[in-house]
Amino acid sequence: MLTLAQIPSFHSLRHINLLSLLLCLGYSACATAAAIHIGTSSSSSPPKEYSVPGDDTADRLFGVFNAVAIIATTCGNGIIPEIQATVAPPVKGKMFKGLCVCYAVVLAAFFSVAISGYWAFGNRAQGLVLSNFVDSGRPLVPKWFVLMVNVFTILQLSAVAVVYLQPTNEVLEGTFGDPKSKQFSARNVVPRVLSRSLSVVVATVIAAMLPFFGDINAIIGAFGFIPLDFILPVVFYNMTFKPSKRSLVFWLNSSIAVVFSAIGAVAAVAAVRQMSLDAKTYRLFANV
Repeated sequence: MLTLAQIPSFHSLRHINLLSLLLCLGYSACATAAAIHIGTSSSSSPPKEYSVPGDDTADRLFGVFNAVAIIATTCGNGIIPEIQATVAPPVKGKMFKGLCVCYAVVLAAFFSVAISGYWAFGNRAQGLVLSNFVDSGRPLVPKWFVLMVNVFTILQLSAVAVVYLQPTNEVLEGTFGDPKSKQFSARNVVPRVLSRSLSVVVATVIAAMLPFFGDINAIIGAFGFIPLDFILPVVFYNMTFKPSKRSLVFWLNSSIAVVFSAIGAVAAVAAVRQMSLDAKTYRLFANV
């Protein structure tokens, strides 16, 4: 990450984005195949239970909304090509093509992992489904396969993390850089390397310190992706194009905004609640 973070611009990431896509398809295919293998193997298949976990109705209900927030984070990546499409015209064509590719990958990769993983492990599926490939220290698939899928995952996460670092990098360079000097002059390179490296180190320490992978995803989904993907676009559409208040489009957009605002509010409460519950059993820098 320290090395990849030094890539100068968003445009320079296009080859890394392609590698990230291939890795995503690769480890998704491997995870799906492993889940199907484990699910169909009578000797290695763990016991499955498909009921919604929870001690009471409220616990189960909050668990469902917590899961909705996690799904929003996982499948809400369509916001990235939308942001990229605003960089240069033609906006509409680029956005549509980007979203088509994005959701094709989501359907092919994420849905196949989710369906096969839930079928194979039921409600015992972990926040990181690769953890289910090892049961009580016993690998349910060959060790080399587990290692390979984990390597694919780490490399892909490193690539996609560089994309999410770009807004931070822009702020840091706007603060410490000198627009009058050349991009690769010592005046700009030294602050760039130091600030980007420091941001990666700080983020890595915080990530290792707080082992709440699923909970962090839920909070990001509730406070970030649900508003960005489902609420703000329809509100901005009504504000920008001002459709008639008697039109179907206006009321459909308004209904979407209201419904997902309610879902987002409940999901935010559920996400914070789940993290507070997990905080009672987790410890800093826990190896989970």
